[in-house]
Amino acid sequence: MSEHNFQLEIGDRRIPLTVRRNVRARRMILRLDMSNDGVVVTIPGHADPADGLVMARRQAGWVSEQLNGLPERLMFAEGVSIPYLGHQYTLYRALGRRGVVELREGGIYVPGEVQHMARRVTDWFKKQARQEISTRAYAKAKLIDQAPGKISIRDTRSRWGSCSSKGGLSFSWRLVMAPENVLDYVVAHEVSHLIHMNHGPCFWQTVAKLSDNMDASRAWLRANGERLHRIGP
Repeated sequence: MSEHNFQLEIGDRRIPLTVRRNVRARRMILRLDMSNDGVVVTIPGHADPADGLVMARRQAGWVSEQLNGLPERLMFAEGVSIPYLGHQYTLYRALGRRGVVELREGGIYVPGEVQHMARRVTDWFKKQARQEISTRAYAKAKLIDQAPGKISIRDTRSRWGSCSSKGGLSFSWRLVMAPENVLDYVVAHEVSHLIHMNHGPCFWQTVAKLSDNMDASRAWLRANGERLHRIGP
């Protein structure tokens, strides 16, 4: 897979455009790139990267409409309110303190210099995600007489979780910002794939057995998931 970078000009805006060649792709596909408020065009192996640029220009109206409709981007900075397990907490600098990030008194207190706050908060969220997700995954797997393989915590953009054919589970660390029942549902979803590598009736019965409020949690993710990708890096 190869990449080519362009600038897509729409009015007075310059939007990052990445054209990716994928030999397995059968047609050109245009999608938003949440990481940099840009767009990505995937092209088949035989296509010219310039074709991707032409496609993006033809879809300029759609691109502009979609970018304008994105939720506000929130960076990890002092004074910003961010969610953790569905509750809002304000980021504070822990002046004069050294050590680890702490959750207390309605806030998340971050030691160290201000220029390191974003990295420290991101690392803290990933650590919390690993703890919350791993605990649930092992407990739920035990309920169905299964044992998950390696549990990975990543910053996936296209899916909240996945289960490999060997039983390895992967989750987005951003799930720890969602309400607890939503995080619990996604863990139950992937753990259920340990015995059902499909989305048939038996699979959904297992998910319902392992989580509460399955339908409400799925609806919350559809309505609010995009917002979580707009928080932090």
